[in-house]
Order: sequence, then C-alpha cells, then structure tokens
Amino acid sequence: MVPWLGPRDAFPDVERALREPNGLLCAGGDLSVRRLLAAYRQGIFPWYSGLEPLLWWSPDPRMVLFCDELKVARSLAKNIRNKGYDVRVDTAFAEVLGGCAAPRRGEGRTWLGRAMREAYLELHEAGHAHSFECWQGAALVGGLYGVAIGRMFYGESMFSRATDASKVALVALVEELRRRGIPMIDCQVRTPLLAQLGGREIPRREFLRRMRALVNYREPGGRWTRVTPQ
Repeated sequence: MVPWLGPRDAFPDVERALREPNGLLCAGGDLSVRRLLAAYRQGIFPWYSGLEPLLWWSPDPRMVLFCDELKVARSLAKNIRNKGYDVRVDTAFAEVLGGCAAPRRGEGRTWLGRAMREAYLELHEAGHAHSFECWQGAALVGGLYGVAIGRMFYGESMFSRATDASKVALVALVEELRRRGIPMIDCQVRTPLLAQLGGREIPRREFLRRMRALVNYREPGGRWTRVTPQ
C-alpha cells in the first residue's frame, strides 16, 4: 500500500517509493499548479491514465539527458538541414498536448487524459510549462512539452507525425536550454529513443542532488521565445 494524499498533505520522502512498480510513491491529491510545482521541486511527477487514482512517481534509477551529452546522428542532422522543418516555442501548447495524448501504435488508450491535459495547460498559462513544436509548412508534425523551474527542465512527453520530427524538437530544446544555462533534462524513465540521443540513467540520489542545485535559481517566468542559432 502507498500513502494517500489529502488536499493539504505533503508528499512523503521519495526514499519511500516502491521498487515494484518502480518509483510509485503515493496516490491522491490534486493537479493544481501549486501541487505540481511542489512535486517537481522534489523530483516527483504524476503519471496515470485517468481510469485509476492519481498516482505520483519518483523512479530509481532516473533517466536524464545532460545537454552537453546530446548525440545527433548524421541522418538526424541531415533531416534538420533538408526536411524544411521550422521549430517554434510556446505557440501551440494545447495542440502539442493533443499530439502527445494520441494513443501510440498498438495501444488502445492514452496516459495523458483530460485532467492531465487541463492541468498542464494551466501550468503553461502560469508560465511554467513550455512546448517545442516542429512545423512543416502549416502542419504541426511533431513536438514535445515539459516544465521549467529555475535552471531545471523536466521533459514530459513527445510525439512525431513525420520523420525525426520529435527529435528535431528535442535538438532545438537542448540548444535553447544551453542558451539559458540549463544543463539537464529530467527524462523520468529509460526509452530506446532517449538512450539513442544520449540520455542515461543515474541513481535517484544523484539526480536529486543535481536537481536541488538547479531549481532554486530565480529565473523569469512566462512564455519562451526561441533564439534561432546563427
């Protein structure tokens, strides 16, 4: 059994998270901006489909991408140059949420239900959540979104409708984070795609140590504007 959060209950210590399923910490609470920001500041994130109670997680190990360790394959670099993609920031946050919410191939439902989408849209309107969008002409063909607190970025989800579109958005995200002095992206759990791009797992304690040194920087909120590299 995991603890159940009431409206005003604080999160338990992440060291109490289960080993199986890996990282399950507690249930309940709400998806308010205040609650979400408190969770991210402690290395905790929500993950549930809407069919079960609201679940909170802090897995060990933790998948991260250090911006200086990004790997861009030759084929990806070629597609960035030649596919005619245009990457924009914070111009279509709701549409990116919709793309990420679409069920993956072979899956009948999405983990990003209506309550989650509404919560992250509210977080975006409060200036804490951002989308990187890959456009081809007038069509949104890929993108990602995540949460920025201080000099820490928490990646949430990505989607692609064209070759390498989500990867192109991720490369643009890393470029922007480097410009802003943000060295690390929390990727939560390992996926082959993230590993291919240079992500790696580190112990949760190391992740928390690094994260705590970054989240307390005072950075301006609000929507981001991408500075295109010259």
